Amino acid sequence: MTASASRAAKSSKPSDMRRASARAARTRARGFAVQALYQVIVGRNPPEDVDSFTRELSGFHKADSVHFDALLHGCATQAEALDAHILPLLDRKMAEISPIEHAVLWIGAYEMQHCLDIPWRVVINECIELAKEFGGTDGHKYVNAVLNGLAPKLRALEVEADKQAPPAPAD
Repeated sequence: MTASASRAAKSSKPSDMRRASARAARTRARGFAVQALYQVIVGRNPPEDVDSFTRELSGFHKADSVHFDALLHGCATQAEALDAHILPLLDRKMAEISPIEHAVLWIGAYEMQHCLDIPWRVVINECIELAKEFGGTDGHKYVNAVLNGLAPKLRALEVEADKQAPPAPAD
C-alpha cells in the first residue's frame, strides 16, 4: 500500500469524517457571519434582527449555528475592542476599508482571541478564503497582511512555537 493510499484509508475513518464535517460546518458559519456582519456594519441593523434573517437563508442548516452565534454576537458586542487591535495594523482609516474586509478582520481577530481551539494559521487561511469569496479583487491580500501582523500579538506563544518547530517533511 502506498503512503497516499494509506492516508486515504485512514482519513475515511468515521472520526475523521466527523471532524471534516465539523470543519465544513464552521467554514459555512463564517460565511454566514460575514454576510450578517456586513448588514450590521453597512445597514446598522441590530445583530438580533440580522441573526433571525440569516437563519432563514438557504443552507444555514448546514452551518455550525453555535459558532455563527459566537462570531456574529461576539464581533458585534466587541466591535470597538476588535477595531482597537486591528487599527494599528492598517495603512488607512477604518472608514476606507471595505465593509466585507472589515467584517472578515473582525472574524479573524475574534477567533484569534476567543477560539483558541482553532490554530492561528487556520484562522488566517479561513479569513483569506472569506475575503476571496465575498471581498474585492485583492482584498484577501490585505486581510492576510493585517491578520499576520495581529497573530503575534494575540497568539504570541503559538506563533513563536511554530517558528521553533522543524519544517514538516514533504510527501
